[in-house]
Amino acid sequence: MYTQLRETADELAGVLWREHTVYRERGGGVVIRGEHVRRWISLGPTGGKDQALLRAGRLLDGGTTAPARTEVVVDLKAGTAELAAVCRRMLAEVAAVAEPAPAQARRAGRTSESGEPGKPGKQRRPGRAARAARPGRPRGERHTSLGSFVVLLCVAGVLGAWLYSLFGGGYGY
Repeated sequence: MYTQLRETADELAGVLWREHTVYRERGGGVVIRGEHVRRWISLGPTGGKDQALLRAGRLLDGGTTAPARTEVVVDLKAGTAELAAVCRRMLAEVAAVAEPAPAQARRAGRTSESGEPGKPGKQRRPGRAARAARPGRPRGERHTSLGSFVVLLCVAGVLGAWLYSLFGGGYGY
């Protein structure tokens, strides 16, 4: 299966991009990287005969790959032109998701909160739903910092000194 994927990927890479790199990934698939367009395409085995999982994504700064934005199962018996058309559609979807439209970006910067054009708007703080979705530790897990432990230790020391002076303070009785 790897040989068939490699041959298909080499043909596909030649059709899609002049500058490309084709290499094997850990899962047994093949990746085509287009550094100049900052996109990648992956062909991976699906378990079915003459079928492959086609995934597309973008390249991040430093050359790392972002997770796949789109996936589709394709028939490897289809010609290179048909596969290239599917790849181009997927790459267009990746590009549309990755970069906002220029008109929308300009409009977003020039409208106020009430929607009046020409006036710069206030930066809105993210709502409760946006803040809840940020990455971090699981909700049920607690984390006590070193500073909290130092404060607790100081409180315990002061309490211990007070109790010692109250009950065992050396009055010589």
